[in-house]
Order: sequence, then structure tokens, then C-alpha cells
Amino acid sequence: MRTQVAIVGAGPSGLLLGQLLHRAGIEAVIIERQSAAHVLSRIRAGILEQTTVDTLHAAGVGERLRRESIVHDGINIVYDNQHHHIDVRKLTGAVVTAYGQTELTRDLMEARGAADLPTYYEVQDVRLEGLTSATPLVHFNQQGEPRRIECDYVAGCDGFHGVSRRSIPAGELREFERAYPFGWIGVLADVPPVSPHAVTYAHHARGFALCSMRSLSRSRYYVQCSSSDRVENWSDDRFWDELSRRLDTKTAGELITGPSIEKSIAPLRSYVAEPMRWGRLFLAGDAAHIVPPTGAKGLNLAVSDVRLLAAALVEHYRERSDAGIESYSSRALSRVWKVERFAWWATALLHTFPDTDDFGRRMQEAELATLTQLESASRGFAEHYAGLAF
Repeated sequence: MRTQVAIVGAGPSGLLLGQLLHRAGIEAVIIERQSAAHVLSRIRAGILEQTTVDTLHAAGVGERLRRESIVHDGINIVYDNQHHHIDVRKLTGAVVTAYGQTELTRDLMEARGAADLPTYYEVQDVRLEGLTSATPLVHFNQQGEPRRIECDYVAGCDGFHGVSRRSIPAGELREFERAYPFGWIGVLADVPPVSPHAVTYAHHARGFALCSMRSLSRSRYYVQCSSSDRVENWSDDRFWDELSRRLDTKTAGELITGPSIEKSIAPLRSYVAEPMRWGRLFLAGDAAHIVPPTGAKGLNLAVSDVRLLAAALVEHYRERSDAGIESYSSRALSRVWKVERFAWWATALLHTFPDTDDFGRRMQEAELATLTQLESASRGFAEHYAGLAF
């Protein structure tokens, strides 16, 4: 088959890119190694920056988001049994929006299906060929049958473990990584959020905790755990007890608990691959970078990649200009490293590290006091949390 852009990966990055290109009249085929049901079953982020919300509306998939999302105008910071509210709206004029990644993915899938656009799920043996030629090829098997896509460009939206980044020769790629000595155990439960219009981040000697939400009746909570821990070690009772211990007394008293409907452990790492373009292959989202989830930046950063890439491809096909294509990697990486810095800093500030000495703990306490008591520090945090301007 022949198309203009072959997109590898049908997660939110690939689907959003396909939708933006479709609305611009550019042909794209999407392939995905998992089933559609599996893609929808992934429990991921749920906090959207305003630029992400704007991009989804521009893609024509914002109607349910507009109806069902919940606006957050601030963020809570808990430490030393104290509860501090940072008013993001007041400090920046911006807000963030609570809307689960699963729902966002569903909206994009339904839009693609309604337009009858080609998407191939459960593909195997994906191989990219001729990425520096005028006509790259994407080979794959589906239901035991070999297939091939001829295209102008390939967009690698297939995540950290996908084939796209691995198709760049080792000598052409630089990788930067920081692994953290802990993970997050997360619980999804059909209980009202402890704070319906703000996310709560807690720093405690026992470890970090996070209170987030997916709706007014569904909550997502996390606690820091060992990187070698296992889900089986965490009963619901143990999880709720540990979460309560790490919150301030008032917030813990308002916490409503219930049976978990999903429970998983996520490792934390920072990772960046450079460049994000090689020949006619572009990397976007987790294929190019991973941020620790502190600050809820992963999905938003992926959307900013897609926004830049879609604009570059539209400029190429409509205006016959390759300026956006040539600058894609440098522009994307400029934003990536700023976001990586914020997520790295927030992770270092809020978590308990096994090798932190007394001096380091005092520095964390001083940094938290500065963040919550000095308006300029609160404003800087709020600006990064709400999302950097394009």
C-alpha cells in the first residue's frame, strides 16, 4: 500500500498525529502491535495542560473532553503535616484539566473509526527500511500475511520499547538516562477524590504520595515504593493505610477508601534520545523520551511533539517548505530538556532517597519551605506545572 505518512504506534501520540494530518488532508496509515482493547486497557496519565486541551480541540476530538473533564486551578503540597495550596490560576492565569488518558485515546480511536481511516492492530515483525531514501518502507505481518507500506515519511510513536528508535544506527543516536531507586505503586478506585479540584503531592519521611483523580467518582492514588517491590505485597488495606500516613491529618481524615479496580507498580526514569529525526524517520513521545511521572508531563510532552511534527508535515505538503522538518528535532528537544529538568527537580524534591543524609533532608525541607512560602518560587512552579508556552 502507498501513503504519505506511516505512523508506527496507535497510542495517543500516533492517533493524535493521524487525526491532525487527516484534518489537514494528509494521508496516514497507522500500525500497532497490540490489540485495540489492550491499548485502551492501559491506565496512564490524567492531567492535561491547556496547550494539550487546545490541540485536542483543534484535532476535532474535544467534545466529550469539554463535557466531562474537570478543571484544576491549583495544586496542593503536603509536608511536615502541613497542607499548602498553590493557586495556579492566580499565579499564571492558566489551569490544568483532569481527563484520563484512556478516555482521550478512546475519543481518538472513535474519530479515526468514524472517518474510516486505515489502522492495523496486532501486527508483528515490524521492520523499517530505506529511512534515508526518498521512499521509506514499513514491513510487517498481520494474521500471518506479509504487508508493506511505501511512504514519504515514518513517524515513530511506538513507545520506549518500539522498533522506531532501534532503527536508528547506534552511531547516530545519543541516549541520556537516569534511573531512580524507587517506583510508584498506583491504585485506581471508584471513590470520590480527596481533593476534587487539585492534585495533592506529599513529601514524607516514609516516602512520596500523590492523590489524583479521573472523575468526581474515580480516583488515582500513588505511594512511593521500592523499585524491587511487587504488587502482590500490597493489599488494599496496606495501600490505604500507607497513603493515609503520608498525608497531613486533615487530608487523611477526608480520604474515602474502597476496593481497587487496578493496581500496578511503575518504575521511575528520565530518558532522552537525540536526535528525534533521522532521515525520514521522526520520533515522538515515549519513543524519544521518558519523564518521571512527578508533575504529570509525559502525555503532555508527547502531545507537544506531535503538535510540532504535524505542523512540520503540513508545511511540507502545503507550502513545499522543509523548514519545519529540518528544525523538528532541535525545537522538540529544546522543550523536552526543559520539561525533563522540571520533572527531575520535582522528583528530587518530593521523594525520599535511600542515600540522602541529614544535610540533604534539611535541603529538601528548605526547598519545600521556599516553594510554598515565596511567591516567586510558587509562580515558577505553577508556570511549569501548567505547561510551557509554545
